[in-house]
This record gives sequence, C-alpha cells and structure tokens, in this order.
Amino acid sequence: MCGIVGYIGERQAAPILLEGLSKLEYRGYDSAGIAVFDDNKIEVAKAKGRLNVLAEKTNDGKTIHGTMGIGHTRWATHGEPSDENAHPHISMSGRFAVVHNGIIENYIALKKKLTDKGFEFISETDTEVIAHLFEYYYKGDIMDAMIRVINRVEGSYALGVLCSDYPDSFVAVRKSSPLIVGLGENENFVASDVTAILKHTRDIYYLEDNEMVVLKKDSVKVYNKDKEEVPKEKFTVDWDVSAAEKGGYEHFMMKEIEEQPKAIRDTISPRIKDGRIVLDDITLTTEDIKNINKIYIVACGSAYHVGVVGKYVIEKMCRIPVEVQVASEFRYCDPIIKKNDLVIVISQSGETADTLAALKEAKNHGARILSIVNVVGSAIANASDDVIYTWAGPEIAVATTKAYSTQLAVIYLIAAYMAEKLGMLTSGEYAKFISEIEALPDKVAEILKSKEELQFLASKFFNCRSIFFIGRNLDYAVSLEGSLKLKEISYIHSEAYAAGELKHGTISLIEDGTLVVALATGRELFDKTVSNVKEVKARGAVVMGVTTQAHENMEDVADYVVKIPEAHEMLLPSLTVIPLQLFGYYVASLKGCDIDKPRNLAKSVTVE
Repeated sequence: MCGIVGYIGERQAAPILLEGLSKLEYRGYDSAGIAVFDDNKIEVAKAKGRLNVLAEKTNDGKTIHGTMGIGHTRWATHGEPSDENAHPHISMSGRFAVVHNGIIENYIALKKKLTDKGFEFISETDTEVIAHLFEYYYKGDIMDAMIRVINRVEGSYALGVLCSDYPDSFVAVRKSSPLIVGLGENENFVASDVTAILKHTRDIYYLEDNEMVVLKKDSVKVYNKDKEEVPKEKFTVDWDVSAAEKGGYEHFMMKEIEEQPKAIRDTISPRIKDGRIVLDDITLTTEDIKNINKIYIVACGSAYHVGVVGKYVIEKMCRIPVEVQVASEFRYCDPIIKKNDLVIVISQSGETADTLAALKEAKNHGARILSIVNVVGSAIANASDDVIYTWAGPEIAVATTKAYSTQLAVIYLIAAYMAEKLGMLTSGEYAKFISEIEALPDKVAEILKSKEELQFLASKFFNCRSIFFIGRNLDYAVSLEGSLKLKEISYIHSEAYAAGELKHGTISLIEDGTLVVALATGRELFDKTVSNVKEVKARGAVVMGVTTQAHENMEDVADYVVKIPEAHEMLLPSLTVIPLQLFGYYVASLKGCDIDKPRNLAKSVTVE
C-alpha cells in the first residue's frame, strides 16, 4: 500500500525515481509524485492517476534536474485521489518535502495546533501535517527536527524527507511501515520494497522501528532516537532480477501461477532431508510441542484462508485445538491466550499492519509466536520467536497465487513435524505423507498443462453477475480462496459457502443460470456434496464441479467437470486451488480488467 523511493548520487534522480515507482505499482496507488533538489530549491511534480501521467508530465523525468530526490505512489486514505492530495507534500516555506506511507492517527489535533500557529493547509491528507511539523520544529538540525516529529505523531509511518538546507543528504525513518536502504557505488537509495532498486543494487539494510537514516551519495548512517549511531548488518538479495520482471507473460499473475511448482519445491525441498522434515529455522522443541494447549492462526485475506486449511490439517493430524481469526478481529476481541498457546502468524510481506498488531497483542499475553512470511528481515519476522520463510521469491501481482501455495506448503510441514513429535503418525504414515508432499510440485505442473480447459470455461461464464463456490471441510476452505481470487480481479460478485449450510438461507440466491462452482475432492464427504449439487441444480443452477480423477460420477450431476490428480487428502487444497486461480484469471482477462493492479486494492496493506 503506497510506495516510496529515494535516491542520492551522481545521476539525474527523476528518471531513477520514476523507474523505481513503476516497480512498486503492484502495491496499489491512485496518484504519484516526485520531489527533486536542484539549484538550492526543491522542485515537485505530481499527478492523479497512473504513473504514466506523471511520466508524460515530466518527459520521463528528463525535465526535472538534480541528483537527489524522493518519490511516492499514493493509495488514498485521507482525501480523494487528486493532484493536491498526492505526495510529496511541501512545508509552507518550501524548505521541506515529505513522502509518507502509513496513517497519522492524531493528525486532526496536530492540524488544529498548526493552524492556530498560522500554518495553511492545501490538502486533505494527514501527511501534510508532517511537512508542517518539520518546519515548526526545525531549528537548524534536521535530525533534531526528525526526533521531535516522530515523538509527536501517533500511528504508522515510513517517511522520506528532503530539506533545502541540506543539499548533500536526505533523511528517512520508519515505524510499522516497510522501508529498506539500498547501498550502491557513489549512490544510495531508500524504498518500500527491494524490487524498486534491484536494478541498481543488491546490498540492503533493513530498518527497525524508529531507526532514522541519513543518506549521502557516499555514506549511509543509521541512528536511534537518542541520535546514537546503530550498526547495521548488510543483506545481499540473492534472487534473480528477472524474477521481478514479466518474462514474456502478459501479466505477472499468470507468470506467478506458472511459477508455483518451482516455488513449492523451493519451499519444501530444503526442509526434507533423508525422508524427514527438518525445521532448523525454529527452536520449538518436542517438549514445547507436547505442552501446547491451543494454537491460534492469525492472518488477513488469502493468508487467512491458508489458516482455515491449517485448522483442518493440524487438528486432524495433531489433535490440538486450532482457532483461526482474522487479524483485525483478533486484536480487538480481548483474546483468551495462555502461556502454553502457540500463535501462528501468516503474512506474505511480513509488514501487514493488522497482523503485526495482532502479533504484538499475542506477545503481550505471553504466547509463543511462529510466523510464516516471505520477506527476510520484515517487521513480523523480527518480532517473532520463530520464523519459517516461504522462499516464494517476489510476487508482483496484487492477487496472490504462489505466496498462498507456499504458505500452504509450510502449514503441511508444520503439521507433519508436530504430529511426528507427538507420536500421532506411524512410521509408514509419516513416510507416505512426506512422499506425497514431495510429489506436489509435479502434480501442480500437471494441472497447469490443462489450463486451456479453464480458459474455455471462463469464456462461457465471464458475463455472470454472481458466482457461488461451495464445498465441505477442506473444500470449503479452498472455496474461500477461489471466491476471493475471482472477485478481486474480475469484479464479479462472488461468495463461498459451506455446502451443508445452503439450506439455511443462502440457497434462496440460486436462480436459473446461476453458476455454482462445487468443490468435491474428499472421499468421505463426496456423496454429501453431490447431494448439495443436486439441490442447486434443481433450482436452475449451472454447476462446474472440481474433483479428483477417482470420482467419476461427478459427471452425472455437474454440467462441467474439472479433474485434479489424486493426492493425500490433507494435501488436496494445493491442487484444488490451481484451477480456481486459472478460472479467475481468464474471467478477468476476458472482461478486460487490470489483472495485476485491480481497482481499490493494494498488495501490502500497511494501514488499518
């Protein structure tokens, strides 16, 4: 959500800022702007709409000179998308330019204070308050002003700040919103995500909360709020830059769907050695596992849907009670957490605001935190007792695919790891489960070979007004994700229902021609789901069934049937979700939607 890029060096800054912002478009935005220092003043250019509007306005940055600047893509929170509300924001004298990700919760009180002091506001944003605060507190030392500002504001922020009194440096700070530092040769960078600067450097610093950084072209220094220099460990990004490029695909989403076999293999292979699951990343001992009283899984969006699968899998295999909660609800429901409870936190970015806040709430209650994230050094990873990284590589499309699949893979590993420690699996069952996990990448690849079948089905249904997904148990868990994928990229109204609940009200929504996607992969509940299919068919529904190759009689009741390979019942979600991702993609493509950047959505939700 929103994106920041900053540059200082020997090259013209504006083209580099625009290029970096283009790599952050996936985060979601509705306006963009840059501020560049040149000839003792700060020049600002910003525009509502897509980044190409700003690029045309500045001739791809060529008309704005200077070798130091900051840029921003804004996702509107306070104030509608407009040129006035776009970042950067300028202080009243023009001395300061500020870009900001996050939300300033006490901005109304601060705005009143500043207005009473004679400051004039031209935008509706909370960010403009920060620009004026810098001017209000500035007494000649930018770091002193920064400390006073961050001590005064409440909420989340990543800030990049130019000051016209400092022609050879700019400053940045973060709290609960991602910001990294890129280290180059006679040039340095800040960015919300490494993808923005990967073309220029692979060496980065991860900033912790309330760490401030002063960037010059030939030096980077990080300080705490006491102005004490903080030593930082340099990280080197090891994935190929091509992983963040489309590579010939029309959309990142399709590229990432196709990357899932490799991503799943990269996640599981290093953790299975000599037929055993080895989680060297975690310190959870056998005794710790035996003492677990309850497991909470806390996440948002697709990661929450992974958690719903996780509940079924962990309870079935480990016989430990599991409660899954949306992070924003967990935080405010006064959760009953005890010392021996384990909280599994799932977040692709590792920066999701509600999930991070829920993590802190759980820690305050004394729970142990095990996080599943994709980004090394992210806020959630740093705040956890144990971390398992998914190794999915960069995911650019807003609608997640390979992040979901790799998170599922980690859930399977955790469940089997704990079940074996608890003695819940015989040696034969354990070996069989490991073998089935290792077979998942090839089975996913097998499904992807038949994607034209999903393209054909999409061509028949892309004009639907409403589509419903039904399933039981694990199939219901996957239907939640299938429904979300469809609605977020195609804008078609879609809901997922537990099939057994249809008669309790929701079947009233079925009318002639309504498409119902029925997931029926499990053996034990297959016949019951078939009965639900017959119920909706009797009321005029058109049914697309998704089942395994062993269930031949789905053809007797469904109008269209999609088959997936056989697998261990607990692992079927990894296969079932693939045709649902493809169906959503092709429906959105036929509707002409902006698949990688759906309206109103952001990749990384770093504000409440």
